[in-house]
Amino acid sequence: MEKYKYDESNGLWYELEGDYYLPRLKLPEAEQVHIGIWGQRHLNYLRENKRVLLSNLQISGKLNIYLADIDKQAEEMFSRLVSQMAEREGVTERLKADNQMEWVGRMNDIRGRATEIVNSDLIYK
Repeated sequence: MEKYKYDESNGLWYELEGDYYLPRLKLPEAEQVHIGIWGQRHLNYLRENKRVLLSNLQISGKLNIYLADIDKQAEEMFSRLVSQMAEREGVTERLKADNQMEWVGRMNDIRGRATEIVNSDLIYK
């Protein structure tokens, strides 16, 4: 028996494995981009809750681009929220110079709230 066969009806190559011919499938080459913390969180969410969407993105070769886009959107949203909340609550550079510990505590609180908003609006949706 031949090791490889080509089927003209569907355009696939088959390889002999034991007694069976299995199709030789190859995923398209995906562009590698940096995925930050927000993209990693969303990937974990997809793995646990949206397996069909994850499989479709992997098969189409669009997973990295999708995660990079989510990461970028989340980072921009997070930065914007932190800036807006700090301005609205009066957490300024002046406070930082006068009372560093209060500034750190208030900024940590703001960053925590901003993280929760980004998580609920983008990451775990």
